[in-house]
Amino acid sequence: MLKVGLTGGIGAGKSEVSRLLVEHGAVLIDADRIAREVVAPGTPGLAAVVEAFGEEILAADGSLDRPGLGAIVFADPEKLAVLNSIVHPLVGARSLELESAAAEDAVVIHDVPLLTENGLAPLYDLVVVVDASPETQLDRLVRLRGMTEDDARARMAAQATREQRREIADIVIDNDMPLDALRKRVTEVWEDLVRRAREPRAASGDGWLRDGGAE
Repeated sequence: MLKVGLTGGIGAGKSEVSRLLVEHGAVLIDADRIAREVVAPGTPGLAAVVEAFGEEILAADGSLDRPGLGAIVFADPEKLAVLNSIVHPLVGARSLELESAAAEDAVVIHDVPLLTENGLAPLYDLVVVVDASPETQLDRLVRLRGMTEDDARARMAAQATREQRREIADIVIDNDMPLDALRKRVTEVWEDLVRRAREPRAASGDGWLRDGGAE
């Protein structure tokens, strides 16, 4: 099994890359999806979030008002840290369950938006970073997701910098490009991942044989 951490700034196109990797045969473990599951109505995760932030972060149907909570935490680093301290351990535990169910020869993609921020790179055999310019990110968030410019900039600022993400990357996918070009690049990356999955593990040390640095 090759365990790959996939990350990128908001609006960089990470979800599209993960979708393309799944088309090639990757097993996807999506941290964002799991994060929604662990705070679904009736879960201990949602109860803990309500205890920390109050019932005003609930929608009328009792589910989590994600946009409302997002507006609170992305404007306040301390509140964001509180939320992360509740959700991240739950996401980690569920991710391990899903990983253990994958085939021994699988390429498992862990789609983790805050991989850089939480220092999670050592958990994976290698890290793939989807990168885009801040201008591209802002345009996608405003034009495609309907965010206000102020909200988009606040969410971008709450994440690691572009440089910090690239520093931990073994492979970089530059995504200031049309979809056809992105498809070609993802195919190249997939072929590389399959090759790496077939390589032997290091005889000593703590992980996969890396070739060092971003590609």
